[in-house]
Amino acid sequence: MHSRLLFYSFLVSGVLFSTDGIAQKKLDRKAVKQLKTDISYLASDALEGRRTGTAGERKAADYIEKRYKEIGIAPYRSQYKLPFHFVYGKEISPNTQIRLANTPIHFPEDGFPLPFSGNKKIHSEVIPEVMEAGNIWMVPLYNDKDEAENPHFEAEKTMYNKAKDAMTNGATGILFYDSYGSKYAPDFNGQSLNETINFPVAFLTFNGYQKYVHNQNNTISLDLDINIKKSERTGTNLAAYIDNHAPYTVILGAHYDHLGYGEDGNSLYAGKDKQIHNGADDNASGTAALLEVSQWIKKHKLHKYNYLFVNFSGEELGLFGSKAFVKDEHVDSAQVAYMINMDMVGRLNDSTHVLEIGGVGTSPAWSEIFAKQDKNFKLIFDSSGVGPSDHTSFYHAGIPVLFFFTGTHKDYHKPSDDADKINYPGEVKVLHYVYHIVDEMENKPKPKYLVTKQTSVGKVNFKVTLGIMPDYTFQDGGVRVDGVSENKPAKRAGIQEGDIIIQLGTYKVQGMQSYMEALAHFNKGDKTFVTVLRDKQKMEIPLEFDK
Repeated sequence: MHSRLLFYSFLVSGVLFSTDGIAQKKLDRKAVKQLKTDISYLASDALEGRRTGTAGERKAADYIEKRYKEIGIAPYRSQYKLPFHFVYGKEISPNTQIRLANTPIHFPEDGFPLPFSGNKKIHSEVIPEVMEAGNIWMVPLYNDKDEAENPHFEAEKTMYNKAKDAMTNGATGILFYDSYGSKYAPDFNGQSLNETINFPVAFLTFNGYQKYVHNQNNTISLDLDINIKKSERTGTNLAAYIDNHAPYTVILGAHYDHLGYGEDGNSLYAGKDKQIHNGADDNASGTAALLEVSQWIKKHKLHKYNYLFVNFSGEELGLFGSKAFVKDEHVDSAQVAYMINMDMVGRLNDSTHVLEIGGVGTSPAWSEIFAKQDKNFKLIFDSSGVGPSDHTSFYHAGIPVLFFFTGTHKDYHKPSDDADKINYPGEVKVLHYVYHIVDEMENKPKPKYLVTKQTSVGKVNFKVTLGIMPDYTFQDGGVRVDGVSENKPAKRAGIQEGDIIIQLGTYKVQGMQSYMEALAHFNKGDKTFVTVLRDKQKMEIPLEFDK
């Protein structure tokens, strides 16, 4: 056995002579101190939650770059920072205007267009609740006070359905209004899955209603000049590299972005006041862990593989950073040995000692690595290479992966995920375990890749499923396939990643909403056809749902 590996095996098992034990405790204290320094800064209010594309994200990127320079690891390319661009939802174009009684209303306090509105400019003289063909309709959102005070009232869905009906009945556009002052009135939802309706749709808040409509007894001049556009954003990955001139590279990664103030609708915080989501565990803990492990790998001069350390942004919005890295850097499974992802590794429970490890089915090599339980942890394994973090992007690229996670908690995606709640000694134990695996793999050949079953966590329950991972950012008509699950109808039919589904049976698919509605029409065992665009060519493919 390699001398370093032998020493490390004794180290993780705790069987050390007293002098070695004292030295290791000193090293662990040093590691705890560095983790505290890194996490405390990354999860500080100064970074305002590290939301992708913000000044806080850029400050975090500057800090990570500085740390790699201190450690002495070179950039992967000519620079550490690798910007990427992506579309995330919709936004209101600056030239959009709603005029009531020849007065422009203020967005969003007085009102705003809906995200599924068509882009058009129209004018009408309107009377509230008078619905004539050929005119804009102005109608109340709520039928009564009970609806307005119901926290479960689905405002956007209601307006979408009423707008479709209004267009069918001859309306040229529609303006909804809140005449009750609901505490649960809608906001502009940039991530709405409702598909575009080909006429203008807008909403007038209670404030706008009081100002422009409440005391009007005559017709009101109404102009809707609406332009909803794709929301384009830029994030920044960082990559550092130890080049050992080896034939294969090991990738270790962690995302460093978080939720900002929760503006993107991914917060679980129930309060109304605006608060910073610091994301100490998610994922300042993984970011600091990656920096520490990179330092250990450099210090111990692991050399059989090249080592690539990647800090991803855009993870919280849908793995955008890792997807961009795989695509932009032309990541080749023939040249990558495996990928390890650390996401939320800072809250090891000192009572249960649970450490969750995903991806163990992505290579037969992992069964040998995890043949023995470690006394420091109660290990819980998930075989799937697909999960809610960045390793998924590498698994889909044909690379064996491992995912380390100390578990969710009550502070997940809330402003209370702060640095003082991190179990720093526990995180050091996790890092020792990760390093032990990397060190042990130094003496093993490049692991073979295996396809795994997709986990059922997070799936929407339908009577049937196609077995695809949709690209939720695609907005050009249809549903683009981001991944295809093994042993599912889509895979058996020959649907491929990159295909755009435009019809399921007789049901047109214009986006996620109509895709889900189409699925709801089918039962287990049904046979049908799915129509896709592949390289701009239309293909009709026979399909059979699971029985």
